[in-house]
Amino acid sequence: MSLKIGVPKETASGETRVAVVPKVAAKLVKLGVDLHIQKGAGQASRIPDSAFGDNATIASRQTDVFDADVVLAVNVPAPTKIAKMKRGAILICFVQAHQNPEAVEALQKAGVTCFAMELIPRITRAQSMDALSSQAAAAGYKCALIAADSLPRFLPMLTTAAGTIRPAKVLVIGAGVAGLQAIATANRLGAKVFAYDVRTDTKEQVESLGAEFLIAEGVKAEGEGGYARELTDEEKQKQQDMLADNMTDADAVITTAAVPGKPAPKIISEAMVDGMKPGSVLVDLGASGGGNCELTEPDKTVTRNNVTIIGPSNVPAMLAEHASEMYAQNLSNLLSLMLRESEDQSTSAKGIKIHELAIDWDDAVIDGAVLMRDGEAASDAARNALSNSDPNSS
Repeated sequence: MSLKIGVPKETASGETRVAVVPKVAAKLVKLGVDLHIQKGAGQASRIPDSAFGDNATIASRQTDVFDADVVLAVNVPAPTKIAKMKRGAILICFVQAHQNPEAVEALQKAGVTCFAMELIPRITRAQSMDALSSQAAAAGYKCALIAADSLPRFLPMLTTAAGTIRPAKVLVIGAGVAGLQAIATANRLGAKVFAYDVRTDTKEQVESLGAEFLIAEGVKAEGEGGYARELTDEEKQKQQDMLADNMTDADAVITTAAVPGKPAPKIISEAMVDGMKPGSVLVDLGASGGGNCELTEPDKTVTRNNVTIIGPSNVPAMLAEHASEMYAQNLSNLLSLMLRESEDQSTSAKGIKIHELAIDWDDAVIDGAVLMRDGEAASDAARNALSNSDPNSS
């Protein structure tokens, strides 16, 4: 019997992405799986149901999607949807357990195995599955465009009969995937770009993209997995003092700082915003985690002393087509680790060799990405979420 894979329509507010696109659907069908996609799942990404052709069954009922052996999604489904899944089924999606303890509790009750895309280990072999990076690339590109569009100024230098306009100064805080993409985009648009990251080993990457790397003396915070560790109070003060000096002259500031599994670090204070020049813009990519700026309001644009503060919480969804393509490929690459040809050499109705689940729990990628296993917490992220959801949980 073919492995059934279900793809639900995303229901989170403002979400336009879809977990499987036609190109990836065709790849999955070649593995002999039975793919069911909820009607209208790709509509917000401008992918009509007809685009999947014969590679998927378009399901009009949610039940036909959530009763699958494997459910692929962008965001973790609501607890009521998880409750419809089969015990022992697999869910693969972004979870952000610290923000969604109720969903983790629902996974526990339903006896579901869940792989969280944000937990994919940052090792060379897992690069093709790293959805955080693929979506961060989309976010970094788009936030540079948001900053440019919101400024009442040109970004590049212009020499005209009316005089010469100096290039805008853009400060990017955080030189991870999103930050580097923001740097590259702002530089291509002609801005003078400055960048800062607590991980000083990013200096070479920043400079290779044409930006000037800023240094806060005595602050060096390389952490595990390529992320930054949390700073001490003394380090935070040194960082803020240096950034405050540079923000006074910036036309646009883009913040991309994040600590996995925790709220976004507060880097920009009210006083620092007050020191920015009138007409400047701050785009806070950490808005979904509470914001890197004290004044950020998720999904809102606020003004403080003629400084515009923009807090988009789901920037990749603004690039639904390509963000979905990259994410769907990330899912496909991860799923391929879990499949093998059926031992009895069964074939699907189309004569394709059927693949079945064969999960190697000793695989570093599988072990790193699993959040819940058959309803049991299999990661610190899950255990912490369950502890927050139910004080009596172990």
